[in-house]
Amino acid sequence: MPATIIDGKQIGRSIRESLKPRIQALQEKGCTPGLAVILVGEDPASASYVAGKEKACLELGMHSRQCHLPAQAAEAEVLATVAELNRDPAIHGILVQLPLPKHVSEARVIACILPEKDVDGFTPVNVGRMVLGERCFLPCTPHGIIKLLQYTNITTKGAHAVVVGRSNIVGKPLANLLVRKDINATVTVCHTGTRDLAEHTRRADILVACAGLPELIKADMIKPGACVIDVGVNRVDAPDTKKGWRLVGDVAFDDAVQVAGSITPVPGGVGPLTITMLLFNTVEAAELACGLR
Repeated sequence: MPATIIDGKQIGRSIRESLKPRIQALQEKGCTPGLAVILVGEDPASASYVAGKEKACLELGMHSRQCHLPAQAAEAEVLATVAELNRDPAIHGILVQLPLPKHVSEARVIACILPEKDVDGFTPVNVGRMVLGERCFLPCTPHGIIKLLQYTNITTKGAHAVVVGRSNIVGKPLANLLVRKDINATVTVCHTGTRDLAEHTRRADILVACAGLPELIKADMIKPGACVIDVGVNRVDAPDTKKGWRLVGDVAFDDAVQVAGSITPVPGGVGPLTITMLLFNTVEAAELACGLR
């Protein structure tokens, strides 16, 4: 029997609906949640992501500001833009669209964001608080994956979760969240230095693929009935299509769907939850700033 397809779009819509009364309560106090996105350069993919975030904000009645700097902008100019947004009371969340041009230090720019406006959850302060289990803004994609597991009633307590990938954006923070007592999974993290990857993935009750390698996870690497979360978004050549390319995940979906118990598609799986949790964090930041939390 084919796996249940996990509809990330529907889960995202449910979470966004739950934000509406909170936004209304803020607006009644004269406070509209505000998100600023800093985009440096002309990368088409980054521009598309930023446009999607702006659209999502406007649909919920949130304030959105885009700060677009040229690719040759000096690091000092980027830092000055962050500092200006830090001081602006109308902005409750700041996101720096990555990657930045090579001459700009991502670490220095991210560290410049006030922790209370760091709705991406990337500053050293928020990362440290996350590891300690303290209150903080959680990174959007890992947080979205946790919400996805909860909304689909996937059993996490005592489950063996295998995370394939160790990035600072997804793999490492997700492993940290999965071992928290309220989730209570036993976690294995795999990476390029892992010997016999399939030996580990075949033991996973929950398998998260976030390595950034197209169709790395094959059907024979999946435990029958496992929940498979595919974070990868990879563009591969497809000469038979109008665009000449198509998007695939880190999982060979067509075969994996015959083995897994549930699985996220690409696109339409984890992606919608990432933007949703960005909005979630921004609303929470506004509530904190306006005394509603």
